Amino acid sequence: MYNRGHEPMRADRGQDQVMAAEDQHFEQFAGHPKGVYYLAFTEMWERFSFYGMSALLTLYMVKELLPLHGGKVLGLAALRHGLSFNGPMSDVAFASIIYGWYAGLVYFTPIIGGWVADRILGPKKTVLIGVLLMAAGHAAMSFYETFVIALALLIMGSGFLKGNISAQVGTLYPREDESRRSQGYTIFATGINIGAASGPVTTGLVAAIWGFHTGFAVAAVLMLVAMVGYILGQRHLPDAKPVATARDKAPPLTPAERRRVAVLIFVIALTFPAEITYPMVWSIGILWVDQWVNLATPLGTVPSSWFAGMDSFGSILAAPILVALWSWQAKRGQEPANVTKQGIGTAIVSFAALLFAFANFGVTQPHGVGAFWAVAGWLIMGLGWMYYWPTTMAIVSKAAPPRVASTLMGVAFLSPFAAHVTAGWVGSYFDTMSPSAFWTMDAAIGVVGATVILLLRKPLIRELDGAPEAAR
Repeated sequence: MYNRGHEPMRADRGQDQVMAAEDQHFEQFAGHPKGVYYLAFTEMWERFSFYGMSALLTLYMVKELLPLHGGKVLGLAALRHGLSFNGPMSDVAFASIIYGWYAGLVYFTPIIGGWVADRILGPKKTVLIGVLLMAAGHAAMSFYETFVIALALLIMGSGFLKGNISAQVGTLYPREDESRRSQGYTIFATGINIGAASGPVTTGLVAAIWGFHTGFAVAAVLMLVAMVGYILGQRHLPDAKPVATARDKAPPLTPAERRRVAVLIFVIALTFPAEITYPMVWSIGILWVDQWVNLATPLGTVPSSWFAGMDSFGSILAAPILVALWSWQAKRGQEPANVTKQGIGTAIVSFAALLFAFANFGVTQPHGVGAFWAVAGWLIMGLGWMYYWPTTMAIVSKAAPPRVASTLMGVAFLSPFAAHVTAGWVGSYFDTMSPSAFWTMDAAIGVVGATVILLLRKPLIRELDGAPEAAR
């Protein structure tokens, strides 16, 4: 299970490459290859820096960059003009759209990074280049003039790193050892969650004390820590080489397999509403907290950017509870099917957005919303994500025809790509509506998605898993 970044699996790794990696012998520690711990360490610091920077991005644009220094940024005027196809837009709207494109492209560029690793450089060199690009991007965020360049570096760096490093986890384990492989990904996911939860707290505190640019510089330094960890673990990682020739042409899919692929693509598309409703907390949500939530404590005011990691804490807290709950339900034959869990998760994130709307209803003064409501909403968002996203990955992994399983896993990440871009557009209406109306609109998107999933769950389950589960 993964949190926050959905960590894409590589969609185009050749079978000969994977098998060659699995044939290697890896030193063990606590029952697992040592390489998985190095990968988890690397990804922890990468996610720490990535989400630490993302937590500051919208605030930085709205409070400092656009109103005070926008004229200094290379290429920013042309970018704003190109995105203003509906006429001039406010700084908040522009910041929301930029965040949406940035967050969306992070899930698209791993396709490029995967091709480079498979055909040209191999995964190790590609990951190192990705780390360096991201470190350079975070460093470039420390200067007004290079803001647009910084975003481009971060997008490409993430594309080179994300899919390739997560794919290396699977190649550390024998193909037949599915149990330990799942445990290995759990270890890897722990690094992701720790980084995603703690990064915004650190960079947010640094930015609150010494300014945004210092917060971005911290993210750059920690990317270099990630690189050191990855270099130290090289001898414990698979030495897969790029594929020099095209793989043998596979036979075409049968009509039944093509039908199943079509159903899976539809199931993946059903995550689109949740992937708009939930990630809104990472951009507009931080701005809403900064403007409307009372963050005063006896020890001082809490940085609004700290909330960017709150949903990760929600997922961490929810994981053992859900594992126990689903095990208890399974023993009694009452565990919901994965498609049903998709619908439940989408409904949960919609409920969290409604909490924000309720909390802000009738509040007219800035910082008039109690922090309890914001904390509760963020934690519940993390719970909802645990219901709908990992189960979507499980559906694809189980039901995809073997010849296109990896490709469909890659296709799954086109949903967050498209949804994040759309969320940026939806977020652009924040400063033209009351906060309660905006969060109600955000929740409504999820409600529509949950309703569609739950209404169609029985025929979808019959298509994917057979008739017996259709009752759940």
